[in-house]
Amino acid sequence: MRRLWLFYTLAWLAYSILIAMAIQVDGLSKGQFDLQLALYSEINTLPAALTLAFIWPLTGVMERKALRPITIVFVHILLSVVFGFFWHYMVSGFMQLIVHIKEIIEVRPLSAYIWPFLYSLMMYGVVAAIFHSVRSSEARRMQALAASQAQGLLVVAELASLRNKLNPHFLFNTLHSIIALMRKDGKAAEAALFRFSDMLRYVLDAEKNGTTHVALEDELNFVRDYLNLEALRLGHRLNVDWQLDEMAGGFGLPPLTVQPLVENSIKHAFNPRAQPGKLLIKTRLKALHGELEITIRDDGPGAELADVHASSGIGVKTVERRLHLEYGGRSSFSIDTAPGQGFQICLTIPISSV
Repeated sequence: MRRLWLFYTLAWLAYSILIAMAIQVDGLSKGQFDLQLALYSEINTLPAALTLAFIWPLTGVMERKALRPITIVFVHILLSVVFGFFWHYMVSGFMQLIVHIKEIIEVRPLSAYIWPFLYSLMMYGVVAAIFHSVRSSEARRMQALAASQAQGLLVVAELASLRNKLNPHFLFNTLHSIIALMRKDGKAAEAALFRFSDMLRYVLDAEKNGTTHVALEDELNFVRDYLNLEALRLGHRLNVDWQLDEMAGGFGLPPLTVQPLVENSIKHAFNPRAQPGKLLIKTRLKALHGELEITIRDDGPGAELADVHASSGIGVKTVERRLHLEYGGRSSFSIDTAPGQGFQICLTIPISSV
């Protein structure tokens, strides 16, 4: 609001100076300056500036009452005519009280007032249009801000919902693996439960603290614990190739980003078959592009890509959705698979500190 009135004052000041120079351009060309004409210009401008300032609260009333455009135009036309007459008599009154120049306010024929009257209508119209534009622009800005805030709240809510899906998903599947292990090896199952307690602490701490990002190194340690637990059940069938960029470990990513992707490979590439398989977990810091790249690849049976997208599983899809909400177009998530060709997921996210 302060900026609006500062601009309004400066605009009228510049206008009055311009008029004062224009009406005595001949005298200035001869090196003469008529103070009386300059004072006339300022007095001629001041009533208009003060009167037209009341259009601002008027536009506010019109906005609150949500008047139709035709009604707004009609009101302004009526008030512009009133302003035209009011401006003339106010200027004349100022002249009589302050300047006392009879020759300036002497009675003139009606035709001499036509152009000043039309000029006053134009002046009113310009100020009214500017004030309406300012209010309209402010209304659009507030609507955009409200929409942005609402969108932000929706994103936060959806991220929380997706996270709440991942946690039970992880817990259920891991407990299922431990139950399966108990049928084969009770001691191994007992060791798995102790390891699972450490993994559970990671999940619950992230949930309790409201952590939105964890260090990649912590996430990979969690994945390592998960794979060690699965190794108790899978034995020699699970072979993990860790290709980690040591420079990437300190950068952040949402918790439970890598584990569901690794779990997807365990479920589809290792559980169904008896022969050994290989799982690749690779990280790469692409500092030039400001990106962190993570690749999960197995040599399992693979699948048709269309079937993968049509799958009802939530692990991979939830991670992809979380990254899209978190980073938008700054992240990528690609799946490369075909029958008999294994399964690979490669994701990139912007590098950020924890």
